[in-house]
Amino acid sequence: MSFPPDLDDSQQLPSGKKEIDFHTEHPLFQDLCPDDSYTPEGVYWADLPWKERQTWVNEQSNAETKRELKVVWDMFKKDPLSPLNAYCSRYVITGFGMFTEGYTIFSIGNLMSLYTAVWPECWGTHEVCDKNWIAAVSYIQIIGIICGQIGVGIEGDWIGRRVGLVQDALVMVLGLVMLTASWGTTLNGWVICYAWSQFVYTLGVGGEYPMTSTSALEHAAPSGTAQRDDKLHRGRNVVLAFLMQGWGQLVNQGVLIILLLIFHGGSTPPYSKKTGQWVFRVSFAFMIPFTLWLAYWRYYKKQYSEHALRKSKKDAHVNQSGYDMASLKLVVSHFGGRLVGTCLGWLFADFLFYGAKLFQSTFIKVITPNSTGVMTGWLWNLLNVGVSMFGYYLAAFLVDHKFYGRKRMQTIGFLLLGILYLLPAIWFHQLQSMEHIKGFQTIYFLASFFTQFGPNCTTFLLAAEVFPVSVRATAHGLSAASGKVGALLPAIIYNYIDNRTKFWAVCWFGFAGWITTQMFIPDVTGLDLREQDRYWAFVREGRAKDYHGIAVHPRHLSMWERVVLKRHRAYDPELDRQSRVKELRVMWEARNQIKEEGGRIDIEDHEDDELSSTAHSFFERELRTLEKPRDCSLSHTPSRNPSRLSRRLSLTGLSHTPQQHDTRDVHDAPNEKQ
Repeated sequence: MSFPPDLDDSQQLPSGKKEIDFHTEHPLFQDLCPDDSYTPEGVYWADLPWKERQTWVNEQSNAETKRELKVVWDMFKKDPLSPLNAYCSRYVITGFGMFTEGYTIFSIGNLMSLYTAVWPECWGTHEVCDKNWIAAVSYIQIIGIICGQIGVGIEGDWIGRRVGLVQDALVMVLGLVMLTASWGTTLNGWVICYAWSQFVYTLGVGGEYPMTSTSALEHAAPSGTAQRDDKLHRGRNVVLAFLMQGWGQLVNQGVLIILLLIFHGGSTPPYSKKTGQWVFRVSFAFMIPFTLWLAYWRYYKKQYSEHALRKSKKDAHVNQSGYDMASLKLVVSHFGGRLVGTCLGWLFADFLFYGAKLFQSTFIKVITPNSTGVMTGWLWNLLNVGVSMFGYYLAAFLVDHKFYGRKRMQTIGFLLLGILYLLPAIWFHQLQSMEHIKGFQTIYFLASFFTQFGPNCTTFLLAAEVFPVSVRATAHGLSAASGKVGALLPAIIYNYIDNRTKFWAVCWFGFAGWITTQMFIPDVTGLDLREQDRYWAFVREGRAKDYHGIAVHPRHLSMWERVVLKRHRAYDPELDRQSRVKELRVMWEARNQIKEEGGRIDIEDHEDDELSSTAHSFFERELRTLEKPRDCSLSHTPSRNPSRLSRRLSLTGLSHTPQQHDTRDVHDAPNEKQ
């Protein structure tokens, strides 16, 4: 890629001009080829030969790691607690909704064994309780989550992220109060009340999925670093918020163990009804003040970054309070393969995750065949969640590395989970013998590790970032709801098959997830979300074939998009550079038009555009070279004398004369058929 040198007013452009090195001289170079994605020669990193690409990626990764470590060390020297405070304010608070839902949802599952031990006539033999209502406790929970995921996902794109997040927290507070106070004149009446209390709570839980992912994805970084942070750390930002779900599980299991020791005075059965009542009610009440604080913080303290959503609606001529139905239909038609990939991928991932939870007792019985009471299972689960936390954090560490990234992480995770569950299916009886018990333990912990260091984290991230901002929460909600269907399937299927057949059933979902990811999921590691929205603007106008940028680079497309749809053929770095220079000029003219008309530029609406101070100075300088002051007008009146910029652009194939140029934003151009 080559660019013309920036010439001062005294220089001309003779046909025999001297060639000079552009890369350190042209003022638009950093705007068109930022060093976080391009080499000093202006080559996109994914266009490099494999060995050079490997060198460039490793050098960039190492340099960024050193820079961040230096920043953390400088913070630590000034205030030893400041790095922890920064981590909590950025990731813990953003993902605190996932913490509260992880605590409560898995508390409901963990308490099942206690209910069975305390009220066996209800939860065990079903003598006094309806078997269907006992089963409904699990089904209603999943149905509530699905309704919340779809409903709040649509609401988040329709009304805004803030409303969805505050509403989720308030609904979860109400659900926790209902769970704590659930009662009935009979045990069966209590089960019914308990089930519907779960439904209310899980409506808020479902909404947390699309709202947490989009808020973490669209986090407003400090001025001047937003796009760099998006390209280099976007995946980490989302995964570190999502892994708060794991911390919720860990804290809940610890709280339940402590409460049982307090109210029972030990861990061995039998457990009294009074103990059961105190343990489950206090465990739910424990999270009420934290969730109430979350609602307060989201309403009064949290800063929201919704300018990209507003800008997308404005460009699509959608009222701010309206829903962009046209974009949703277009996503289904244009990005249908991606929607299939995220929905099926999450379905397979949740079948693996929740399926493993359902036959977790099988593992524990094999590992500790002579155990009694609930404490043994709870302690093993506590250890298992601790192992999974390593998977969460390793996923956050590698999810943005361009040679590993989210797609490869999900692919490898699915494949290994399929293999890990295939092994006990083949050697089920052998692994249950005491001589091979450590092999069973290894499978148990490795499955937990690769679930988190794999599809459980990546499906949460990919379902948001591969779709345009205007329908991002909706697409995430639909994908997450498909996942809950995957969670519902093993709850039904496992009632009709034996333990060995469960392993035979679940392993194929790992292999199916591996194939689905390879076929339909694009690798967008390192791709700027702003560039994806730029591509979407062309798609929305019916001009997808006129887009030649890196969003259609073969590296960032799925196999379906490359092999079947052939979208990579539109990629052309030179044509894209020409288009981007024109777009920068349009942005600059639009700003000046507002200033000349006495208007005020809304900084928030422009903080994500590409007009840097360098680009502004460049176009400002070019404007001053016009021969007549009246030519500074940004009206559409044709100019008799082309500007020097126009002459230079015409010499480089970027013809941009005033006669040809329309100062409307490129996204507002009339629709054209592909």
